[in-house]
Parts: sequence; C-alpha cells; structure tokens
Amino acid sequence: MRALRILLIVTVILGGLFIIADRVAVGFAEDEAADRLKTNEGLATTPSVSIKGFPFLTQVVGGELDEVEVGIKNYEADTSGATGGTGTADGTTPDKIRIDDLTAQMRGVAFSGDYSSAKAASATGTATISYDELLKAAKAEPVDVAGGVTAKVVGLSDGGNGKIKVEVEATVLGTKLPRPVSVLSSVSVKGDTVQVQADSLPNLGIQLAEDKVRLITDFRQQIDGLPGGIKLDKVEAAPKGVDITVKGSDVSLVG
Repeated sequence: MRALRILLIVTVILGGLFIIADRVAVGFAEDEAADRLKTNEGLATTPSVSIKGFPFLTQVVGGELDEVEVGIKNYEADTSGATGGTGTADGTTPDKIRIDDLTAQMRGVAFSGDYSSAKAASATGTATISYDELLKAAKAEPVDVAGGVTAKVVGLSDGGNGKIKVEVEATVLGTKLPRPVSVLSSVSVKGDTVQVQADSLPNLGIQLAEDKVRLITDFRQQIDGLPGGIKLDKVEAAPKGVDITVKGSDVSLVG
C-alpha cells in the first residue's frame, strides 16, 4: 500500500509539472505568434493569439494545432477603390478602411519545423465596419441630380431589419432643405466589395432621374488585403456599423 501511495503521489506531481510546462509553452508560443503576425501584417498594435486545445505539447509533436483564435483591433484594410462615391472631400479615394475588432478562428494550423511559418486549413471570422468608415465610400461633394437640384449623402446609420438608413442632404433651386431626406438601403457582399443600394429613391418633392439619384444613394467599397488572405463572406447592418463575416482556406497565420 505504501508503494502504491508513493506511485500515486509521483504521478500527481508529474502530471502537475506537465500541465505547468504545457501552459508555459503555449503562452510562449502565443506571444511569439502575436509578435510575428504584427510584423508580417504591419500592424500598429500587437494582436491577441489564443491557441485552443489541450494539451498543447502533444499538438506540437504532431505538427498541427487544432484551433488558433486571432483578434485584431482597428485593422487597416486595403481598398482598391470605391465606385458610386468619391470617398474624401478632395475627390480622392481612401486607400485604407478601418475594420474594428476583427476576430478569426483558424483550424488545422500546420507549422514548419522552425516555426517560421504556419498555415490554417480553414478560417472563419467576424468584424465590424463603422458607419463613419463606410461613409467614406459615398459621394462627399454635391452632385447635380436634376435641374437646379444637388444632393449628397451626409450620414449612415442603422435602419433596422437589416437595412442601412442613408441620409441625403439636398439643395433645391438654391435653397437647402431644412433636414436631410432618408432612404432605407440594402447591404450585400459581391466578391471583395461591400455594396449599398437604396430600396427606393429619396423624396425631394420633384421628379428625379433614377440613374442620377443612384449616383448618390448607391455606392460600393472594395476591401482587400485582409490578414492571411481571408475574404469577405457576408455582411449585414447592425447598430454600430455593418457586421461582416470572413472566411478562407490555406490561410497564412505566420510567414
């Protein structure tokens, strides 16, 4: 009995030491991956990296991690351009758009022997683009939409039921309307582009040519250069902005 008791004590101690070693190793790996991801993507702040699954060390021996969660705040994504809007007041198109709280779950992460590269078999994630950021894709300067009528988009907000409320400021025969006119718009994703399209035309009290008005109300924002090569999947209007989901395969985490 005494020998059995000693064996049990030794087993518990060794198990405890293994757990401690495993947690120390995973913490070191997470910090290293976060630093490399920051460097590779040129991030302003260090992202969060969380390696899921236990034990970590047996996953390392197998050369593949079950799941890695990455969190990036205020990610500056590349934009290849916006159509239907000039973007900035000086008539140029912004080359970056800020994406808030980008979180990605990467599964089946295989890594090289020297840990210089890691690639996930698949990845899914979520993020938010604020309405202020998306507004950069809309017309910043007034546009002639009819004889003596100019208009521009001055605000975006949550319209409820998955719609975006688009506020249009108009000047009719030299007189600015006392308040913006709003329309509800649908938002969708096509390829690497977020599209906003009005469900109906704004009522400015006069007959308007639809094609000219839609130069104002409808706009698109292309978003590429997302980390690791992930792509836009879906988008929907939400209280603070448009919530997007992303996905990808063979996504590079490091290297």
